[in-house]
Amino acid sequence: MLWFLFCVAALLGGYFIYGAFVEKVFGIKEQRQTPAYAKQDGVDFVPMSKKKVYLIQLLNIAGVGPIFGPIMGALYGPAAMLWIVVGCIFAGATHDYFSGMLSVRNGGASVPALSGRYLGKSARHFMNIFAIVLLLLVGVVFVSAPAGMLTNLINDQAGISLGLGTMVSIIFVYYIIATIVPIDKIIGRFYPLFGALLIFMSVGLITAVAFSSEHQVMGSFEVSQMFTNMNPNDLPLWPALFITIACGAISGFHATQSPLMARCVENEKNGRFVFYGAMIGEGVIALIWCAIALSFFNSMEGLQAAVASGGPGKVVYDASFGLLGVFGGILAFLGVVILPITSGDTAFRSSRLILAEYFNLSQKPVKNRLMIALPIFIIGGILTQVDFGVIWRYFGFANQTTAVMMLWTATAYLLRNDKFHWITTVPAMFMTTVVVTFILNSSTLGFGLPMTISTVAGVVTTLVITGLLIAKLKGIGEDDLDEELDEITKLNSAKEA
Repeated sequence: MLWFLFCVAALLGGYFIYGAFVEKVFGIKEQRQTPAYAKQDGVDFVPMSKKKVYLIQLLNIAGVGPIFGPIMGALYGPAAMLWIVVGCIFAGATHDYFSGMLSVRNGGASVPALSGRYLGKSARHFMNIFAIVLLLLVGVVFVSAPAGMLTNLINDQAGISLGLGTMVSIIFVYYIIATIVPIDKIIGRFYPLFGALLIFMSVGLITAVAFSSEHQVMGSFEVSQMFTNMNPNDLPLWPALFITIACGAISGFHATQSPLMARCVENEKNGRFVFYGAMIGEGVIALIWCAIALSFFNSMEGLQAAVASGGPGKVVYDASFGLLGVFGGILAFLGVVILPITSGDTAFRSSRLILAEYFNLSQKPVKNRLMIALPIFIIGGILTQVDFGVIWRYFGFANQTTAVMMLWTATAYLLRNDKFHWITTVPAMFMTTVVVTFILNSSTLGFGLPMTISTVAGVVTTLVITGLLIAKLKGIGEDDLDEELDEITKLNSAKEA
């Protein structure tokens, strides 16, 4: 229990201490008008209160990542919680803050536009493709996962024989509606309530574990095991853990979601609470589910057996009903199911906005929204037929690669403005090494090279990228970028005319 409480305290301390430092380095301007007012359109650019935007941001970025990832990461032992804390404070929350605040500074721009502005046109084209692919994978994952969980719940508790395809169709219909309507009609109205439910249920579950006579929070682990790889399948910690636990520590998917709320933030001073704070909140949720996974089954073998029999969804189901009974279990389980649904619809919404931005197509008319959204949903529907395990593996790699691009984008911004760039450069270097090593070493997704060769190649690649970027961008101000942006604006205006 002490290890868990220490980790939670470290996250909260990170928000107040390191979060304030990150905010100072960025340099907020409270008098500057935000896109919520400058571009207010009643559809995507809508001013909302700080608390409401925070809760929506928390739901948008959460999904099943901070639950499924930490449950799978728990198979490595309590050391997984250390990565959640360190990754969240120094990488994930910093990544989310810059993806949100750079969007605020650039008129609510999406991550491909930000990459293009600070890293160049090639980065923009790459990110346009990569972000759409990632969001499609996220949308598919966040259809399949909640559909399977809801189907099991209804069939087990109500005794109704409901097919998985029926639930997938129901969720897709909801996604289409939520993606098309103005952001304050469904997302702005109901998601803050869902966010409160999520927090309440997460706290309820960990409290139930703490006061349980049968299960104690990590009670079976010794202090000496806190930094030990305990994976029962002898899987190496490096680099798999840093891909497995993504959303609870650092996730590129968040870079695609933060611009949604950047279009609704009322003042730049709210950025730390909304963007950095929501990631800290997600980190706490990840810690709770990692601790539950390590505690509820009383042994690593018990956890492994549960995962093997039904995946992380089985762990959620067993823990929810085992700790809170039928009524409480249903509420807790629904609180978990809400996460992927409320991230899946915003994933498709982000896809629509990124494509609209790329093609310079106004989203005020409903027909324009449908023109972009419907093809996306057709492709997403086709992808739901692919094996979930395959989709999840590709999602994990694409997710962390997007995080790498966003971190380098933030580094480029800081370099161009002669600010302390190491707060994003160091996590960018670490995550670049992780993804390069992973793709070179993986036999299922990558090249199947030996771990030593893959790691050395990852380190060398990272050092080369870092050296080239610092040498190219150090001291180059944003004035040069503004001239290029003016030219792009003129071209877009001429195309629109």
